[in-house]
Amino acid sequence: MPGSPRKIVHVDMDAFYASVEQRDDPSLRGRPVVVAWRGARSVVCAASYEARVFGIRSAMPAIRAERLCPDAVFVPPDFLRYKEASRQVREIFARHTDLIEPLSLDEAFLDVTETRTSLTSATATASAIRATIFEETALTASAGIAPNKFLAKIASDWRKPNGQFVIRPTDVETFLAPLPVGRLPGVGHVTEARLARLGLAVVGDLRARGASELEREFGRWGRRLFELAHGIDDRAVQPSRPSLQISSEDTFEHDLHLEELAPHIHRLAGKTWAAYERELESDGTRVARTIVLKLKSADFRILTRSLTPALHPTSLHQLIDIACGLRERIQLPTHTRYRLVGVALSGMTDRNFLKEASDDLFLS
Repeated sequence: MPGSPRKIVHVDMDAFYASVEQRDDPSLRGRPVVVAWRGARSVVCAASYEARVFGIRSAMPAIRAERLCPDAVFVPPDFLRYKEASRQVREIFARHTDLIEPLSLDEAFLDVTETRTSLTSATATASAIRATIFEETALTASAGIAPNKFLAKIASDWRKPNGQFVIRPTDVETFLAPLPVGRLPGVGHVTEARLARLGLAVVGDLRARGASELEREFGRWGRRLFELAHGIDDRAVQPSRPSLQISSEDTFEHDLHLEELAPHIHRLAGKTWAAYERELESDGTRVARTIVLKLKSADFRILTRSLTPALHPTSLHQLIDIACGLRERIQLPTHTRYRLVGVALSGMTDRNFLKEASDDLFLS
């Protein structure tokens, strides 16, 4: 029916990398597992729920995780196994809908407004997906069900692990009003502190200020804050399609200096390369030509630096080396701190075109 709300499900695997390790090695079950290489420059890729009790979180320096829980079991990441588990999960999604938007190896949006099954509700569809994931992979997933992507993502975190939560269209305003503003996408610790100084602590406070006042204070981002405060998110689920850019980025708990970014660049490059390999598997004709480093300073200035090597990148090691090297092209003062870093592959080009171009160069 025209105008009817969408039915969006956000499925998020529970402690995915760590859960795969515990599934495949029974001796790890019930123990605090940290997926990371040991060492001062390493960061945590994932932590089991037993490890999270000690305050260990993804993106935390591995050396800090070791201090928080000396008895933690450190397991080096094995992205090939994680990719295979992710492939199995996505095959389960595809039994229900074609409208699947993967966000990473362990989460995806699904539009189940219309499905391939006889299930009549999004809630039943989410339950069926989670049950099948456990039956076929021995892994658990949590799900959020809502009329849009932003709300579904919040909902999937509501009853973790191994649970699901529904935000019905009639409950949106009531549900959002008491939430801390930090639950809104794009509101990190720095923005949350800035909002707090303005007396804006919960979502209901944003509504009370109105769109015009928020725009005066935050520019175009203020308009988006107002929309999110009212649960407005018109973005459609975008199924797999040729990507213009493949990227991963992260906002830090505390702002960092440029020289402190290397382990985070390593981690994000791993995520970007894994996503790129998935793209190559689905469409082997397109390759990336350009490596991009994105930074956001503590004062919200966005900087990007890129390099297009003579030959397209062919390994994670090459991606890491170039992305880390791009820091040398940042000309801000050395005391500048950064709140976000991202690593991207862009300049997608047909592989055959590259071959023809190189042949022409050889013949000329």
